[in-house]
Amino acid sequence: MSSLPPNVHVSTHPCLLAKLSQLRSKTTSARDVKTLIHEISLLLGSEALAKAMTTAPGPQGETPLGFTYETTTATPGNISLIPILRSGLGMVEAIQTILPQPVPVHHLGLFRDPIALAPVEYYNNLPNHLVSPTQETASDLAIILDPIIATGGTCAAAIQTLIEWGAKRVIVLSVLGAAQGVKKVAEEWPEGTEIWLAGVDQELTQGGMLKPGLGDVGDRLFLTIGK
Repeated sequence: MSSLPPNVHVSTHPCLLAKLSQLRSKTTSARDVKTLIHEISLLLGSEALAKAMTTAPGPQGETPLGFTYETTTATPGNISLIPILRSGLGMVEAIQTILPQPVPVHHLGLFRDPIALAPVEYYNNLPNHLVSPTQETASDLAIILDPIIATGGTCAAAIQTLIEWGAKRVIVLSVLGAAQGVKKVAEEWPEGTEIWLAGVDQELTQGGMLKPGLGDVGDRLFLTIGK
């Protein structure tokens, strides 16, 4: 993956790659698709957050046996999760599990126009969509959750929305991306943005689907195949 920009990180974790292979199969049930998305997100999120977060000493704590110890906190504390509807919902619980404290979950709804393959926003529940100069930052770290990066248009649009909202840094967590789409996003947002993926496919179909890909993850998660 040396041809990808430096802000793109593709996992080499053996367990993650084996689970990705299982997820590709058309015989994988909807129940197992949900489980595999969750497990891949756990592994990928752990790798990404290990690089994005640091620790700081906290106040004194006490163990059940009465011994005191110095607690540890993770920074930054001002984190937001932004799943891209609808398939990004399948990744939320995994990242919530990793983080030591509850964080806000905001939703963005974007779909790709089937003709132009361009992103169209239909839902945005970010609070105070634009942050005024007197407000604190919207989020020190905004984490986009979207299983697939295809052409890159939707991901780039989501990043732009979060930067305009006031996010200082953005991490994108995706199960799979197309090389050309991932490169487009990374080059469009080279500063303050990191992209983490379980795998990269080299081809896109004329319809903008990854090849070999995973199919439509939202349809597989929510049993709407053939709608």
